[in-house]
Amino acid sequence: MNSSSYGHNVSTTVIYRDSFESAVAKNVIVVTLGLIINYINGSLVHTFRKHQIFYMNPRYILFIHLVVNDMIQLTSTISLFVLGYIFYKINASLCCMIITFAVFTTINSPLNLAVMAVECYVAVCLPLRHAELCTIKRTYILIGWIWATSAVTTLPDVFLILATEPMQFFFSTIFCERDNLFQHPLSINKRNVSYIIYLVGVWFTLLYTYVQIFLVAKAAKSTNADAKKARNTILLHSFQLLLCMLTFVFTPVQQHLLSWFPKKHAHVLFGCYIIIQILPRFVSPIVYGIRDKTFRQHLKKRLLHSTQ
Repeated sequence: MNSSSYGHNVSTTVIYRDSFESAVAKNVIVVTLGLIINYINGSLVHTFRKHQIFYMNPRYILFIHLVVNDMIQLTSTISLFVLGYIFYKINASLCCMIITFAVFTTINSPLNLAVMAVECYVAVCLPLRHAELCTIKRTYILIGWIWATSAVTTLPDVFLILATEPMQFFFSTIFCERDNLFQHPLSINKRNVSYIIYLVGVWFTLLYTYVQIFLVAKAAKSTNADAKKARNTILLHSFQLLLCMLTFVFTPVQQHLLSWFPKKHAHVLFGCYIIIQILPRFVSPIVYGIRDKTFRQHLKKRLLHSTQ
């Protein structure tokens, strides 16, 4: 479909529509998963706020920042998903605002995981310096740096649109997708370069910290249960980060899948959305909340109290 609106050209694409039953089913699945995950995350946030032991610990502060970030990201992407089915096209200004939040929080997730990996590395490999290096003040500074890094990646795209698009564009309606909104060549090139930097930086951080943690755990005279728990934790961390990092290679992966399954276009897009946007947010509360003994105890008390 060729179309242009106030000088904002939309690339030629073929529109694949779901049947009514398929569209309803997909929206019900997405909204239900979003509500369940946000309810769990909301319970974790409430538990965090009610106990001083959590907000005096850098690890839990980083964890709850990841949880809040995931809640914003999930709400933004699900809103785009549902609006795309109900209205197909929405106001460009509203689209820009929602996508900006979605991109901000999507980039924040792997950066937050990298910082948590460093904190875990310090706790295991440098235990005597953990209290000195991982202070509450430094934790909040790092969270600020996470948002600043995401801003450096995202806000130039917004400024570029403001500088290059006429005012009428922001009152027009578009199919709300990042590639439709931020399609200036400078935005595309910047995004590709920044994604490569994130891929290399975050994965290097993950591999280095967890290899060091694994070597320390292996050298220590720990029980088999402790060693098994450490290995499982490393695998879960790696799996979650792998899912988050799929965001940075989403476009080529999606193109390859569509070339392999050309008749399943809508289903391929839905599967990619579930795996890349929903699944990582489901893993977060399991890895860092429910599996953590202290957090699990306080969360269990809260749930039991709320049911009485």
